[in-house]
Amino acid sequence: MMDCLPKPVFVRMVVLVLVVLLQQQVWAQEKKAPVLAPPKQLQALRITESIKIDGSLDEAVWQQAEIATDFIQNRPNPGPKEVHPTQVRILYDDDAIYVGAIMHDVSQDSIFKEMGKRDDLGNTDFFGVFFDTYNDQINGFGFFTTPAGVQLDARYSSNGEDFSWNAVWESNATLQGNTWVAEMRIPYSAIRFSNKPEQLWGLNFMRNRQSTRKGYFWNHVDPAINGFVNQWGQLTGIKNVEAPLRLSLTPYVSGYAEKYPHQNGDGSTSYKDNFNFSGGMDVKYGINDAFTLDMTLIPDFSQVQSDNQVLNLSPFEVQFNENRPFFMEGTELFNKGDFLYSRRIGGRPINYLNASEEEKLGNTIVENPRETKMLNGTKISGRTQSGLGIGIFNAVVGRQYATVEDSEGNQFRKETQPLTNYNIAVFDQSLKNNSYVTLVNTNVMRQGSTYDANLTGLLFRLATKGNKYALNGKAALSQKYYTSDTRLGHMYSLGAGKVSGNFQYSFTHSMKSDTYDPNDMGINFIRNTVDEDLNLRYNFYQPFWKLLNMNTQLGATYSRRYKPDTFQNLVVYGRVSGTFKNFLSVGVFSNLEPVVTYDFFEPRVEGRYYAYPTNSSIGGWVSSDYRKKLALDVELNYRTFNEHERRSLDVFVAPRYRVNDKLSFTYSYSRNIRQDDMGFAHHVAKGERAGMEERVIFGLRDVNTVTNALTGSYIFNNRMSLSLRARHYWSKAEYNRFFQLGDKGELLSDTYPHGGYFADGKQPNHNINFNTFNIDMVYSWWFAPGSEISIVWKNAILNDQAEIIPRYYDNFTRTITGPQTNSLSIKVLYFIDYQVLKKRFSKS
Repeated sequence: MMDCLPKPVFVRMVVLVLVVLLQQQVWAQEKKAPVLAPPKQLQALRITESIKIDGSLDEAVWQQAEIATDFIQNRPNPGPKEVHPTQVRILYDDDAIYVGAIMHDVSQDSIFKEMGKRDDLGNTDFFGVFFDTYNDQINGFGFFTTPAGVQLDARYSSNGEDFSWNAVWESNATLQGNTWVAEMRIPYSAIRFSNKPEQLWGLNFMRNRQSTRKGYFWNHVDPAINGFVNQWGQLTGIKNVEAPLRLSLTPYVSGYAEKYPHQNGDGSTSYKDNFNFSGGMDVKYGINDAFTLDMTLIPDFSQVQSDNQVLNLSPFEVQFNENRPFFMEGTELFNKGDFLYSRRIGGRPINYLNASEEEKLGNTIVENPRETKMLNGTKISGRTQSGLGIGIFNAVVGRQYATVEDSEGNQFRKETQPLTNYNIAVFDQSLKNNSYVTLVNTNVMRQGSTYDANLTGLLFRLATKGNKYALNGKAALSQKYYTSDTRLGHMYSLGAGKVSGNFQYSFTHSMKSDTYDPNDMGINFIRNTVDEDLNLRYNFYQPFWKLLNMNTQLGATYSRRYKPDTFQNLVVYGRVSGTFKNFLSVGVFSNLEPVVTYDFFEPRVEGRYYAYPTNSSIGGWVSSDYRKKLALDVELNYRTFNEHERRSLDVFVAPRYRVNDKLSFTYSYSRNIRQDDMGFAHHVAKGERAGMEERVIFGLRDVNTVTNALTGSYIFNNRMSLSLRARHYWSKAEYNRFFQLGDKGELLSDTYPHGGYFADGKQPNHNINFNTFNIDMVYSWWFAPGSEISIVWKNAILNDQAEIIPRYYDNFTRTITGPQTNSLSIKVLYFIDYQVLKKRFSKS
């Protein structure tokens, strides 16, 4: 039965024939396919006089500079020229680049200017400038400002857009009648460029008119052409400038107070206090014109946003977002290939679960920290004139211990995490036509007898001239070094397709061996698989009927096991989305698994599998116009299975209300109902009970999950804000019947939990009533460039019990009246720039 479907060689032949036939059908269209126009050019003007960044452009030298204008619309549909002109000029001196922009409009009321936090765009116009300082058409910098003076900055690479990157630069904006003016000063210390006597940079400008939700670029960016940086113009005229000594220090001091619950020996709960005062420093040093050293010493992550904890019934770990600034900023090189999951660093101790062995000996675990302490971190990154990007990342995590108490009241410590070094090295060579080849190595070394790990990966992308077709690949070798042996694993993927034009397609073949394991520094959920994926897309970029644009997608994924070679899964999917002329966006999607598939992961036992029933799902989403004070996002997804009365329903509703340009709220409600859900419940190992063979027990359960989240912010000005985030998550799983998993993946009747499964006669209760409640309130004041005072209050509740509470109100009341952790932290960062200090001392 498992081998009744086509073998992979036959599947690949069918797919290849299909792709060829499709290509023949679109050759006629290809003759009219979009091509890159010659890039526009703008010459920068060298100046010697000082420029005041006040958003006025009243210095006479601005009028002498060449003007960039005639912007072209990119969204919602590409091609038209702007009616209300934008004019941009660029100046430079020995220290910085200056950008001045004038944005004309119908009237001042047409200029949207909602306040926001740094790097947070709201309902507002904005202006941005982009620099590709090595002119490699892959990597770049972006600097943005809004009419309210809010700053945003980003890095661009083959991984996309990264707004977590922050630089220290100046900007100001003013309203002048029916125009608004933006003025920027971007010091050379904020960017990197070669030491050539005459620079040639990629350049583009963008303007967003929120009143019409239209975006414009100076050098046209066509969405039908793959890539972004490769569609920029050119900046000329910058001569004889030298990269300054890039040295900055950001020392910090912080105070932390916490009151947390403690479980006493008699089962009661008491509260303990924790006070901490610490300090540390971030250092940035320009090793040369291309490479920068970033270092954090004794980092403090107490103010990082709380994780969205969930009830995890799956066989896979939960992947959390990275919210720590050091791991978010300037990591575009290190994220290539997705081999780095930075939450491993400072995450759960590797031997965290080993502490529970002490309970089997009659001891009590007094404390077992769930996170390790990072001691320091270092990043070295940059790109040479030849386009070679080099990145080296290193972090050291200190030892972690669990505190254990024996029956006589004596306490001792048990190591759960040895001293550990994490390292990643990346070599990324940019090639012509938006192509590249990249070598990645990750390494984890632990002190003592705990194993070490290593991974080496290779990536490449080769595109044709015009970036119309592309071939990409990826391969990696994982290694785990134990005292007695070494475990090797490998993976690879190879894909090809048409990446530009209205009609696009791709075919990818990928494989992960049964021993491939990058999870010491990366994250990977599924291995021992061979996948074939075909994806077809047709995009409408120009308006038709009542639509501004539309995207369609149809695809299929066919999977087999790597070892042994047996069928695993087949999925067919389709997506359609579009935006109406009133800016109402809608989408529908559907998934189909038309044959019984095989889940080798849910049984949690190597070699066993569950015959996953045929199923189908259909859903859709709606998003209203964000220009309105009240906007709404809604999504529904319904899935039905050919097993019992099994079905699931997902509902998501998120209204957002903008009170004024300073105060706004967003509320989100989501509910997931899984009726007659089937999943792993218990494993009885062979020989565990006399006369009982190995058994894998599955349970039929109803799972109901409700999430409520409220976020609000009040922006005092472009440097000061107050934000609130509250989230309550409730998930309950109630088991109705139990089955034994058969050798062919079928479910058989079973007497579990009766019938001698447990020697003490006690029946386990697998029901779960899981609650987590978090509040994060943050006050932030950027009192000087790069310098911040932040005050954060956090409230956290985690409640996990077997008693199912049927009503939401009763459950919520019990949750918020339960034990909870409260913390208050104050942190002061002060940015010290060597160049600024040097000028001050030279004047004195």
